[in-house]
Amino acid sequence: MHGLTALELARIQFGFTVSFHILFPAITIGLACFLAFLEARWLYTKDTVYRTLYQFWIKIFALNFGMGVVSGLVMAYEFGTNWSGFSQFAGSVTGPLLTYEVLTAFFLEAGFLGVMLFGWNRVGPGLHFFSTVMVALGTMISSTWILASNSWMHTPAGYVVVAGKVVPTDWLEVIFNPSFPYRLTHMVIAALLSTALFVAASSAWQLLHDRAVPAARKMLSMALWMVLIAAPIQAVVGDAHGLNTLEHQPAKIAAMEGHWNTAARDDKGGFPLIVFGIPDMEREETRYAIEIPRLGSLILTHSLDGQIRGLKDFPREDRPNATVLFFTFRVMVGLGVAMILFGLLGWVLRRNGALYRSKAFLRLAVVMGPAGLVALLAGWMTTEIGRQPWVVYGLLRTHDAVSAHAAGPVALSLALFVVIYFVCFGVGIRYMLRLASAGPAPDAHPHDEPSYGPGSVVPAAIAAASTPNPMAPHGQRES
Repeated sequence: MHGLTALELARIQFGFTVSFHILFPAITIGLACFLAFLEARWLYTKDTVYRTLYQFWIKIFALNFGMGVVSGLVMAYEFGTNWSGFSQFAGSVTGPLLTYEVLTAFFLEAGFLGVMLFGWNRVGPGLHFFSTVMVALGTMISSTWILASNSWMHTPAGYVVVAGKVVPTDWLEVIFNPSFPYRLTHMVIAALLSTALFVAASSAWQLLHDRAVPAARKMLSMALWMVLIAAPIQAVVGDAHGLNTLEHQPAKIAAMEGHWNTAARDDKGGFPLIVFGIPDMEREETRYAIEIPRLGSLILTHSLDGQIRGLKDFPREDRPNATVLFFTFRVMVGLGVAMILFGLLGWVLRRNGALYRSKAFLRLAVVMGPAGLVALLAGWMTTEIGRQPWVVYGLLRTHDAVSAHAAGPVALSLALFVVIYFVCFGVGIRYMLRLASAGPAPDAHPHDEPSYGPGSVVPAAIAAASTPNPMAPHGQRES
């Protein structure tokens, strides 16, 4: 880490911890909704396969929930240790929003989580189902508060600055700031898609190894319906989110597109879509560009001759890193297109009666398993790096938000985070993947409580979940 400043190290540290954390809330949101659906189907049909699937996925949910809580707590402390300038400037907005998340969402989740996990034979079916729905609702409410806080940092509203600090003047404007509806919808759908692909990969793996075939077929079918429906909707929401970003953060759009000049470059007007290239921040150009004429105008302005501002229209100190954004954005979009095609392929195979017999498709489903989470990470990087050099867009620059630390202590804490995260969360993720690949026990009795077994890490994860988390919607996060 030689040569890096305290600011750069603090940014790397927060980016590292958020990158780990964001994976867990995304799966928690999706699995909570999935579990509510499974229990609803069990109560309606009395088909024991749904309850078997519930008992299988609730183990993974509990482990994931616990890891999400622990990883979110770390981020809350980082606000005070590494980003005290941000806390002092905007704490009057972000502090209450995070508090509302704890008072509403976390208490709701924590209050019903025990009943959900251990109440099969201790409460009636109606109360147990109500508890599952409340936990799922809690994850959604949590997402709402977290995304309200994050969106306000991108499109601040409902405030005045007094004596160098933000003072809220209208909480409805603070919460429902211009980018909030788009970010919340985009994130929730991303969580559902990530979970659906995870469930599809788990079931495909089990089918390839002839494990729990009836249950595996059922969850593969449900997961593919979710991908088929949600992936195209996500594309539409993403387009609307892009138009909103073009209005409020035009420099971010220019960097994502590798677009430097405002003047039209096509002979017929409009500007091209750069499919591939390497944006060069020093030379102010996108090298080796492969372009499709006028398509950029059509996508970004819904007009063949529309224009956007190029990066040269913005001062150098206000430009985000186009080299990074150009590629993270294309990873997100490319995987989104792959999800749409994957859902369509599954639908075609379903109609032809070959969905469960096609080994090639099942292998593809396993490969697509992490695609949702990778796309989510790429989208988050696009959003947050694209906000730079601002922490609160247009109000507080990143270099003014960092705490007054020397580089050495920040480097040491970053190194410790890397070691501890890979060891602790690595073990948890490995165990979660083992559970997902094993599948439901073929002889599981539908009236048994979920069994975690001796030495399981799940009870520890559940115990960790009893610690209030002021950061994570179980959980974040933005794409």
